[in-house]
Amino acid sequence: MKYLFLIPLFFLYNQTNAQGCSDAGFCTINSFKPGSTDSNKALKNQFKIGAFYGNADNSISVYGNYLEFNRQLNKSFGIDLKLTTLAQNGNGISTFGLSDAFINANYRANEKVRITLGAKLPLTNANNFKNGLPLPMDYQSSLGTFDLIFGLGYEIKKIQIVAAIQQPLTQNKNQFLSSNYPINSNLKDFQSTNRFIRSGDVLLRVSYPIEIGSKLRLTPSILPIYHLANDKFVNELNIEREIIGSKGLTLNGNIYLDYEINTKNILQLNIGMPFIVRKARPDGLTRSIIANIEYRIKF
Repeated sequence: MKYLFLIPLFFLYNQTNAQGCSDAGFCTINSFKPGSTDSNKALKNQFKIGAFYGNADNSISVYGNYLEFNRQLNKSFGIDLKLTTLAQNGNGISTFGLSDAFINANYRANEKVRITLGAKLPLTNANNFKNGLPLPMDYQSSLGTFDLIFGLGYEIKKIQIVAAIQQPLTQNKNQFLSSNYPINSNLKDFQSTNRFIRSGDVLLRVSYPIEIGSKLRLTPSILPIYHLANDKFVNELNIEREIIGSKGLTLNGNIYLDYEINTKNILQLNIGMPFIVRKARPDGLTRSIIANIEYRIKF
């Protein structure tokens, strides 16, 4: 249990205007998370249910849940299916909706190398309204984009390394312009995202599992995510504008704590927070800290 002192260290570095897993979803894909070291390798199916809570910018709280199914077809091939929801609450506004569906195929080339190819399918067009006016991305349950996902995982002894890219192939239907709101509105200072054009992201995750007895595992993880270009929007004059500062690096830290109840049932706690953030984050993914609890059963 001597490694448990690492968990509080993540809470000592907190920034109000910071960003947790600042991507469009791919940092929580099963094959991109730290690899499982569960004792039972014979069972080929896995079902997960999870819930999370986080603090966002502009006095907004976010929470949601997800369902996931993983199937190992044979020694080399597997598939993942995931369905997510998201709710936001703050400034007198509460929203909730379906987010995205993820479909991924995994190929294990050998004991050290695995490849993932998948897609994120939006379940909303990211254009929620309130009182007849469109809401900013901070109150949308999805980015509303159809994304291609590709990743490569490699293991060096116990060190697990994942590199991945998520690239939007379509854009959403958001129509938020801050100029449409009165000067005293809480939404007046939000970034306009009318006809939002979002760039892709690349990530690199490095993690190291530490066994604490026979049932408990602690996995520290470092997660840099780079947003490849400045995002864009169309202003009141129908002119496309770059959102300066939305390109760049976010550096996140994660701690995973897995408890193996038995060979079929596992509980996981995951806490994440940022150390370096992008100056502008118009996509509404800002998190100062996020905590996730997950139960999974193998069969």
